[in-house]
Amino acid sequence: MKKIYFIALVILPLLSFGQELVTVNDEKETQVKGFKMYPNPAYGEEIYITTTSNAKKNIKVYDVFGELVLVDKISTNTLDISRLVPGVYVLQVTEDKKTMTRKLVIK
Repeated sequence: MKKIYFIALVILPLLSFGQELVTVNDEKETQVKGFKMYPNPAYGEEIYITTTSNAKKNIKVYDVFGELVLVDKISTNTLDISRLVPGVYVLQVTEDKKTMTRKLVIK
């Protein structure tokens, strides 16, 4: 019976703390008009990011642990991802003070 109380007192609080919301940034996210990212999943060394205005974009790529693994500024619609290993990433695109966040899969 003491083991059950011990488990309840130790394990349950740990489980409840693991349910907190995790965000990549603290800025308010707004929609970038006409946002498209392709191909996804990516098989090559680059992906294409287009928007309605096609202005300069600041790109940040995070791995599944939340570490920043790629930072780039692009004025075209092509992002070089050749330095990234296959896996799942979070891609954050900022254009004209508006930000979009999408999942990126590299195979």
